[in-house]
Amino acid sequence: MDFSANSQTDNAKQHPFLVITVVALMTFMGVLTETSMNVTLPTLMKQFNISLPTVQWVTTGYLLTVALLTITSAFLKRRFTNKQLFISAALLFITGDVMCGLAPTYPVLLVGRLIQAGCVGLTGPLMNNIILDVVPPHKLGTYMGMANLIVLVAPALGPTFGGSVVSFASWRMIFWITVPVTIVLLILGIFIIKQYTPTQHYDFDWLRFGVLALGMISLLMGFNIMGQPGVLIKFALYMVVSAVLFCTFGWLSKYSHKALFKLSVFKRPVFLFSFLPYILLQYSNIGMNFMLPSYVQMVNGATAFIGGVILLPGSVLNGLGQPIYGWMLDRFGGKLPLYLGNTLFLLPVLIMTIMGQQMSVVLITILYTVYATGRSMAFGNSMAYGLKHLSRDEQNDANAIYGTGNMLAGSLGTTIIAAMMTSVHIPSFSHVQNVAAGSQLAFAMMALIGVVNFFLFRTLFKKR
Repeated sequence: MDFSANSQTDNAKQHPFLVITVVALMTFMGVLTETSMNVTLPTLMKQFNISLPTVQWVTTGYLLTVALLTITSAFLKRRFTNKQLFISAALLFITGDVMCGLAPTYPVLLVGRLIQAGCVGLTGPLMNNIILDVVPPHKLGTYMGMANLIVLVAPALGPTFGGSVVSFASWRMIFWITVPVTIVLLILGIFIIKQYTPTQHYDFDWLRFGVLALGMISLLMGFNIMGQPGVLIKFALYMVVSAVLFCTFGWLSKYSHKALFKLSVFKRPVFLFSFLPYILLQYSNIGMNFMLPSYVQMVNGATAFIGGVILLPGSVLNGLGQPIYGWMLDRFGGKLPLYLGNTLFLLPVLIMTIMGQQMSVVLITILYTVYATGRSMAFGNSMAYGLKHLSRDEQNDANAIYGTGNMLAGSLGTTIIAAMMTSVHIPSFSHVQNVAAGSQLAFAMMALIGVVNFFLFRTLFKKR
């Protein structure tokens, strides 16, 4: 058994933000490169001569890898020290950075991105677990909001950073610029991060992990071909395989005593009905952040720099508002931030649905700013509200499931939105008009998500 002295734990509880900040900044680096790549997709399509459904795997594959690692976070939390996980995350990120910066072909770039994804897959859950270890429940919303402030500045800077680098240098510089910063964070983490709970030896459940991983991969592969003509049977086959694998995972979970995560937490309504809107909001968020930079470049003829800038105001407010949204949860309870956030999420998406084929860059920027504010308010508080009402032991498993659902939903968001954008093939339309029409379908789907979330939140408060 391996744990720190009581004085270290007490010190962390007195000054928790110092430790949380270092881990959050490492997560920030991973999210920064992930969101930076969204505006490079048209450039990568031209350089490597590949299609949009192919190039989007730079994002989808990244998020899928994060999701697969997040599955293991409950096991890793109990088995390894915080410092071991942090160092591993930093080394994976640096390795991926170098591979991507030197990548001569698209497959090498993709492999580098998958390796780099290990950073967020480890540090994202680690950040939440440290918060749960050292922060009292009545301050949980505030501290999660403060940590998310750091992490969510990355989506604000990412598209602008990526667009600027592509416009004035090369997309490869996205990776070289982040290497020295990551090295500094690694050194800081070695000295600052401590262990606050005991570690124990567990046997990892490789069988359940493999079954769940294959199910997730099959699901993404199916949706990846959704927009292509004549693939209905192949799509249905992928869905059947995914369903069988997920059912097998559920059956195995009833009898397995090895560590992964416990599905019994789904029996708690407060978890289930906070988890469902949480993943739907993330699905919409990643899908929207993928779609809008590509939309303004392909439909409005804007540059990669403009493609990144349109997300900047909304993303800045998204990040800066996190401590306030968390405080709202701690002060007023869940109804105000969740209902208000979902309203601000839904209204601009309805306008996008109506005007989907004739939006200016300025209008898109304004609507996205309102959308991002609402989504951010509802998203983080969905998770914080659910965690607040679970026991500490349940929180470990819930954190792993929230994180896995987060990344899987993001992967599906990118995959499905990419398919929908290219799904319209009206002969009398130009390519630009077809992309605009496909995007309009995606906006309508997101509006439906907003409506569904109101029912989920109502059930959450009714059954808690």
